[in-house]
Amino acid sequence: MRRIAGVALALIAFPAVAMAEGMPQLDFKNPLTTAQVVWLAVIFLVLYQLLKRWALPKVADVLEMRSVAIRRDLEAAQAAKAEADAAVVSLTAATKQAHGVAQAEIAQAVAAAKQAASARAAELAARLEADLAEAEQRIAGVRAQAMATLRRAATDTAGVIVGRLTGQPAAAAAVEKAVDGALAARGLA
Repeated sequence: MRRIAGVALALIAFPAVAMAEGMPQLDFKNPLTTAQVVWLAVIFLVLYQLLKRWALPKVADVLEMRSVAIRRDLEAAQAAKAEADAAVVSLTAATKQAHGVAQAEIAQAVAAAKQAASARAAELAARLEADLAEAEQRIAGVRAQAMATLRRAATDTAGVIVGRLTGQPAAAAAVEKAVDGALAARGLA
């Protein structure tokens, strides 16, 4: 209330100071100017009281409600953020765990595939060794047979050639010895 009285006094004193400085529109000797200033002060006081008792409390209530709503929304947002952070942490952990499980399964599958491939390779190697041994035996048999045939053909041919050149039949033991020597010299015996 003292403040209001101070403001009203300042409003009344201001025109007097302005008049002293030469403002003719604030001539307080004129009763119309004085009445206008008084009515201005009364209207200002009434308006101030209306705002103070009626409008400003409503504005304060609205601001308080808004503050409560904002606080509630912030708390809800913080709770949602905490929940989202927890979900991200659990999702990250689940992803990491799934990645680990997948890597373990991949490693197990690779190991099983390597083991199967190794077993298959060993099986194929054993089969190839058996086939190679069998082929070598057949080759050795065929070679021995071919060498025997070659030896017989060489002995027969050499005997015929010696018989035609000398006019006498060649000694079979001497021809065989000569053919064996020639074959040995070439590494075929």
